[in-house]
Amino acid sequence: MELVSQESAGEVTTVTLDSPATRNALSTALLTQLHAALAGALDDPGCRVVVVTGADPAFCAGADLKESRDGRVAAPELFPEILQLIWDSAKPVICRVNGSARAGGIGLIAACDIAVASQSATFAFSEVRIGATPAIIAVPCLRRMSPRAAAEYFLTGEPFDAQRAVEVGLITGAVPKIQLDEEVGRYADLLLRGAPGALAVTKTVLREANSMPVADELARMAEISAARFASEEAQEGMAAFAGKREPSWAARRVEETP
Repeated sequence: MELVSQESAGEVTTVTLDSPATRNALSTALLTQLHAALAGALDDPGCRVVVVTGADPAFCAGADLKESRDGRVAAPELFPEILQLIWDSAKPVICRVNGSARAGGIGLIAACDIAVASQSATFAFSEVRIGATPAIIAVPCLRRMSPRAAAEYFLTGEPFDAQRAVEVGLITGAVPKIQLDEEVGRYADLLLRGAPGALAVTKTVLREANSMPVADELARMAEISAARFASEEAQEGMAAFAGKREPSWAARRVEETP
């Protein structure tokens, strides 16, 4: 059964959790297909931006509790591998949060670089209310959310709305659902204006920031900066700026746009 679908439009590939009957719960089968779809998109040279979303009405209900009750728990390494795949991706990943997200579904959102939600979406770390713990998803979530908010919602399991999710740093923005595709498309277009190599290195900078002593970090960032200014992409970008034209990577995007 196909539980994850994939569609490409130009240089943007959309990966959809496509099990609406289970509210896109993270079963072993869905996780297996999701890993394959994401890996394929990230390896595809024709893809420069990945969008992750869900089939209505929900984004993702978290773990498949029926499967867990039956003792058929997903391989323990599968979900962490997916989160790391998104987090470490050289390509930017946008999360299109089309509906409610619970537990593990919020982990997927937090792992993505940019997350845009429908204003009607709700969120909850519901694990404690069924005797579980938001452990795996704490890794990306605690890197996005304010500590006080994380403690509040991890411990209480209380649902919160999209505006609150913006306030605590979990998502980038929230718009009326009718505008969701437009907003995701706007971010995709902005990302396609960036040089692919520069975006990949910038993601490295975002991951490494505040991870070492200041002197070491300044030295590391100076190395990265010098290497990028000397790169072919930067030379092309500066030549394009001087020539008042689009750089090669953005020019391709302009040509493809109707």
